[in-house]
Amino acid sequence: MYIKELTIEEFNEFQSNHQLTSYYQTINYAILMSEMGYDYDIIGYTDGSKIYAASLILIKDIAGKYHYGYAPRGFLIDYNNEVLVERFTQDLKKYYYQKKFAFIKVNPNVVIGTLNEELMEIEKDDYTTTSLLINNGYKKLRDNLYFEAMLPRFNAYIDLKTFDSQNLEKNTKNKIKKGIRKGLKFELVSKDNINIFYNFIKNKEHHSEFFYKDYFTAFEKNNNIDLFLVSIDYNAFLQNSQYLYNEELERNAIFNEKLTQNSTSEKILNKKMQSDKNLLTYKNDIMEATKGLNNIDKVYLAGALVVKHQDTVSIIMSGYDIFYKRFAPNYFLHYSLIKYYQDQFKYLDLNGIVGEFKEINNYTGLNNFKLSFKPKVYEFIGEFDLIIEPKLYQTLLNNGYLAKEFNKK
Repeated sequence: MYIKELTIEEFNEFQSNHQLTSYYQTINYAILMSEMGYDYDIIGYTDGSKIYAASLILIKDIAGKYHYGYAPRGFLIDYNNEVLVERFTQDLKKYYYQKKFAFIKVNPNVVIGTLNEELMEIEKDDYTTTSLLINNGYKKLRDNLYFEAMLPRFNAYIDLKTFDSQNLEKNTKNKIKKGIRKGLKFELVSKDNINIFYNFIKNKEHHSEFFYKDYFTAFEKNNNIDLFLVSIDYNAFLQNSQYLYNEELERNAIFNEKLTQNSTSEKILNKKMQSDKNLLTYKNDIMEATKGLNNIDKVYLAGALVVKHQDTVSIIMSGYDIFYKRFAPNYFLHYSLIKYYQDQFKYLDLNGIVGEFKEINNYTGLNNFKLSFKPKVYEFIGEFDLIIEPKLYQTLLNNGYLAKEFNKK
């Protein structure tokens, strides 16, 4: 068998039927990364009649005159077939040695562990693939708990077919209900609204607004990308608030009556005090909604960019306006995404979380938010460098070029 460059049609057919397919291994992603300074190859491993493995290989210069490759989410190959992996790796190294490559970075779409939700620990499922790769010349890079690598090592997935909001914790359900009560509206919008979406993520992202415009352009050809925004429907907000205010007013009157009959009841007094707080909240909501009706400009609170691939939809990035945190827009946004795609796809990829589940850290809030939707959390195998030219690789490592290229700040 031998390595050959595939046509787009050959690659699309192979990747769309492979069990390890992901949107990272598509021509759409290749087009996106070409806007980010990468060249790319689309290669296959074949005997002339059948393709046994394939991959998108992104190509970039390093240290000014050398090259390296990157196979995002790894090669599309059967990692359980040791002979195939060994022969493919040997021939791949020969192929890219001729092209003067130092190494190829891979982070295979191979799950090696699942989060035990009771113990909050990852239970390992697979050790053999790691050993197989190491034995074939892949250098295992450091396992990270956070987001230091090219792609997250831990991802959270919601099973859309079994999702039931009634199984969520009370706090999560209340925040979703709050967004509905506040009149939030979930909208599918066009690429022209990328600038609005970008305002919600620009403080946590190192990419520019143009990157997300390129993202949309790369995936929109086959309708494989959606952009959503959350806005306020002030009419609905006002009607909901008025209804809740009137309902609470009746409840408050009942508590007043009970207190006249039993003024020493601490239980009734506490309920009356809570009712007073609710009335003040709903009154303020009525005032805010009434004021909002006079606004000329539409008010947006949150947004998400989502890629669709096979049976999975993946949130590329999402964010919200911290000023409207009291509206719980992030909870409403994610719940709305689940309901929107529930009948069309099997899984919603919430994107990365961190692998530290017990100790408080800078990402505890992110983890707690995503875990509040009861997803399945998987650990991927991590990053490897397939070393093509050992001396050159060591030189790049010793002179700090690898750290400069890949270490995230």
